[in-house]
Amino acid sequence: MGMERRGEQSISLSMSRIAEMTTSAVTNRGKVVKSSETERKERMDTSNLMEQILSSDNLNRAYLQVVRNKGAEGVDGMKYTELKEHLAKNGETIKEQLRMRKYKPQPVRRVEIPKPDGGVRNLGVPTVTDRFIQQAIAQVLTPIYEEQFHDHSYGFRPNRCAQQAILTALDIMNDGNDWIVDIDLEKFFDTVNHDKLMTLIGRTIKDGDVISIVRKYLVSGIMIDDEYEDSIVGTPQGGNLSPLLANIMLNELDKEMEKRGLNFVRYADDCIIMVGSEMSANRVMRNISRFIEEKLGLKVNMTKSKVDRPSGLKYLGFGFYFDSRAHQFKAKPHAKLVAKFKKRMKELTCRSWGVSNSCKVEKLNQLIRGWINYFKIGSMKTLCKELDSRIRYRLRMCIWKQWKTPQNREKNLVKLGIDRNTARRVAYTGKRIAYVCNKGAVNVAISNKRLASFGLITMLDYYTERCVTC
Repeated sequence: MGMERRGEQSISLSMSRIAEMTTSAVTNRGKVVKSSETERKERMDTSNLMEQILSSDNLNRAYLQVVRNKGAEGVDGMKYTELKEHLAKNGETIKEQLRMRKYKPQPVRRVEIPKPDGGVRNLGVPTVTDRFIQQAIAQVLTPIYEEQFHDHSYGFRPNRCAQQAILTALDIMNDGNDWIVDIDLEKFFDTVNHDKLMTLIGRTIKDGDVISIVRKYLVSGIMIDDEYEDSIVGTPQGGNLSPLLANIMLNELDKEMEKRGLNFVRYADDCIIMVGSEMSANRVMRNISRFIEEKLGLKVNMTKSKVDRPSGLKYLGFGFYFDSRAHQFKAKPHAKLVAKFKKRMKELTCRSWGVSNSCKVEKLNQLIRGWINYFKIGSMKTLCKELDSRIRYRLRMCIWKQWKTPQNREKNLVKLGIDRNTARRVAYTGKRIAYVCNKGAVNVAISNKRLASFGLITMLDYYTERCVTC
């Protein structure tokens, strides 16, 4: 009894000082540190998980992660910056409610995010308190389920990413499996069957307190325009716990595909299966679709699901092509993602955008870094050259417009090394900005080297330094 009290006092201290303990021993973002065999066995004992969830170290890590993620407020309007004060006042009450199964999660706030191809994606924004609790639960459950998940599952898992999924898919394709079964699950997060999911969780988790709170989060409801709606099915996309629950459900699909001897890659609900012939692909499409709908209670979108060759596939933003010289399939940014990049780049280099050119360069650099860091495993030297040229051209137009008057343009051209006669002729060509900035004098004056001196990143150089395929 005394030991329990001392433990509670320790947790209480942690709760009151939770924001100050930013230097506590925290695992790196997304990492799960391998423990000793003894610690592993203790962790695998799932009959007393609630105390692990409510431990001071786990709660501190959960708090830091929630604050790091920031995020919008939920139905109660509380901001993540207010979480420290809230936990200092109510932390002990929340913990006692969780132990006694009396804690009641608040409904999630429905937010609609437009999809690039039309339609909307429904996100559920929990309150910051519920995000904190969900994060604490996820941190304890994740190591348990990591030992069960398949090696070819890459979504929402520690130390795994989309690029690894693409590289694995390429290895399978280049092993002679060049027919693709692309299965699209219709509104997966909105259609998860609660009873099936809880049955799967109950096979591993034996702590009734944890099972109870997970079930409560599944049925906590949704607020849509100040109107409450029951959540009969689904796990809200946007909750800290939802990705883990999704993987628990879809791990059953992974096990079924492994049992059938299929080569597959899955990233969350995006799954592709690779086989050696069109006949096999069609058979797999029928059988796996039947399993998904009958055994898992999910819906396959047959209009988007298809059997195709790698060249017709778009997976995780990547397209695929056969390199005849290397005699193998390779990945590259998909045409739709290239178009999206060009659109965003055009917005950032709009001449009417009333910000400084240095600000435009900063935003462009952020776009370039993000793009290259994601697609660095793809082949895109030629594409980078093309995009570099387009970016520089549009920046030259921005600078030319900024110079405003013919007199100022002439003066700046001369200052940058253009002879006066040429500078005058170019400066007084009128409003044909696109025409002028595509000509020699402006290109020489506002050279690639000069643009680089402004801090502009060269896409080709940045890619060459980081690419995996060169």
